[in-house]
Amino acid sequence: MANPVVARAEVVGTRADGPARRVTVRCATAAARFRPGHFAALTAPAGSVDVLRHAVPVLRADGDTLDLLLPADPPPLLDLIAPLGTPYPQPDAPGCALLLGEDTQAGPLLALAEQLLAAGSQVAFVLVAESAGRLYGVDAARELTADVLLLTADGSAGLPLGDDPAALLDQALSALDADLLYTAASPELTAAAVAAATARGARSWTAVATEMPCGTGLCLGCVLPVRDADGVSRLVRACTEGPVFDGVRVRWGGLDTVPADVEGADAGGAGE
Repeated sequence: MANPVVARAEVVGTRADGPARRVTVRCATAAARFRPGHFAALTAPAGSVDVLRHAVPVLRADGDTLDLLLPADPPPLLDLIAPLGTPYPQPDAPGCALLLGEDTQAGPLLALAEQLLAAGSQVAFVLVAESAGRLYGVDAARELTADVLLLTADGSAGLPLGDDPAALLDQALSALDADLLYTAASPELTAAAVAAATARGARSWTAVATEMPCGTGLCLGCVLPVRDADGVSRLVRACTEGPVFDGVRVRWGGLDTVPADVEGADAGGAGE
């Protein structure tokens, strides 16, 4: 868990960033504590019927500013809590990392790639979207590495995703001889990638894509089943224990259920 601050942050810039808006805010204390994978929780705009904060990705920190990814331009001041969550861990030694990002979820992987490269690791990207217009971070990824594979569901850019993405991801891991996998993608795509990485002996870390209605652990709207080190499955909050988890610990088939063997679950609960 990060050491977040509550602040009124001044918006100092906005620009189009793929299908979303990159919003730069000045918040020196939060920027100093940011690590790739962290997020921010924003108060709902004035006049909104929402009473909970909403979670948004933090793309990077630069000096005393943070870059956030928002669906639209915000007001001049943002009431935020940041940084929140558990970030992507760095490997103990330099390795070869495959970074899998889908749509705008891929945003935080770019700062992660910079961090990995600075520590001596090799990086490659697989960027996925429904169509070419939904791909995110392609140019930025290509500035970091020549190893960028694009996959689109409609085949409008790169290779067609097809009905067997697991095979494509397995081929990418094999071609790189990757020993690390970092993901920010849908549960279905992530589960396939984690399975392929695990079969090859690669370590995986994944930002679980789930709704985080408040981002601070109060609403319990983001619980998911995760296996602990003792092998027991427990329900945890993605916003406080995650959103980044060891990929093999997440019960991917039970994200929308309470598996019957989860500690404390009713014996008649839905199975995985």
